Amino acid sequence: MNQKLIAIDLDGTTLNNESKISTKTAATLKKAIDAGHYVSIATGRPYRMSHQFYKELNLKTPMVNFNGALVHLPEQKWAGERETLIKREIVFDILAQKQALNLDFVAAENKETFFIDSLDFYDSKFFAAPATENNLLSAKNLTTDPTSLLVRTQTQYAQQVSDSLMSQYGEFVDVRTWGGPTAILEIVSKGIQKAKGVHQVADYLNISKENVVAFGDEHNDLEMLDYAGWGVAMSNGTDELKQVANDVTQKSNQEDGLADYLADYLSL
Repeated sequence: MNQKLIAIDLDGTTLNNESKISTKTAATLKKAIDAGHYVSIATGRPYRMSHQFYKELNLKTPMVNFNGALVHLPEQKWAGERETLIKREIVFDILAQKQALNLDFVAAENKETFFIDSLDFYDSKFFAAPATENNLLSAKNLTTDPTSLLVRTQTQYAQQVSDSLMSQYGEFVDVRTWGGPTAILEIVSKGIQKAKGVHQVADYLNISKENVVAFGDEHNDLEMLDYAGWGVAMSNGTDELKQVANDVTQKSNQEDGLADYLADYLSL
């Protein structure tokens, strides 16, 4: 048996439309682990919004958060842990342009917590935590370089905001637009992508690139699927992602598409 590393995106891939792992998908991933394969989560989410899935699947592998800006072994000290940060000064420079850029909010995140400039647009479900005055984005509260920035705007301004941020800070950061109806842009350190994080996990586990199987649905999964020995796009994925994938699931994330594909691919 060729031992595989199965790298799984969360939203739109492993999770259904209720943001849950179905019983079938959880059971299939457990079968893969029991058969001697590794499963590793690679998500754009911060750890505080994904740790429950890591625990639910009883994983022991390193995890990729913030689209690759954080690679770590959850709740363990690991010499291989890597967190790639953004200069704190950029955060406040963007915040000063909030009105000019038509931004609803500016938020900075790191492994443990988040900071948002105003509670007017704060959503406890979105940030998966309650907010207090300590979460307000200020020079007093944000004392270190963050791992990721989120800015929200209106759909009609999203491209304009992205272009402006890249024009000003493109030497230091990359800007990605989240999928879905809300125009949220994520800003990470230059060159950060899931593929680099998954490559680090594969090296740690001594798995060759050819034995990496990756599942995703959005543009932030593109490099990861391109890197993997076998990249699989979800049927509900973007057309751009399907172009670089080796294959596409027959069913969507809502229909346990990952579980059915993996069971067949690994003969579970």
